[in-house]
Amino acid sequence: MPERPKPIPQVLAELWELVVAYARQETLTPLRSLGRVVALGSAGSLLVGIGAVCWGIGVLRLLQAETGTTFDGTWSFVPYVAVTVLLVVGGGAVFALGTRDRSGRRG
Repeated sequence: MPERPKPIPQVLAELWELVVAYARQETLTPLRSLGRVVALGSAGSLLVGIGAVCWGIGVLRLLQAETGTTFDGTWSFVPYVAVTVLLVVGGGAVFALGTRDRSGRRG
């Protein structure tokens, strides 16, 4: 004797449970993992930014203190320009390293 099909309300309930379980598995779990990665990345970026600012101030004060009277008067802007150039070059180097692919080529 052939098996009777399940009643429609039971099939709909099972379908709903299947859809909810699939949505949790394929969306919520990866989004939680992504949230953790974004949080750690943001914290790391903040710390690197603070480190770059401290490094820049340190190099600026080093240039101002150890060069004697070389950068006095009308040349007092030179240490600021030098540190700005160093920070921009360093940022460009980090950007270039971050945007290259695994084989070392930019892309």
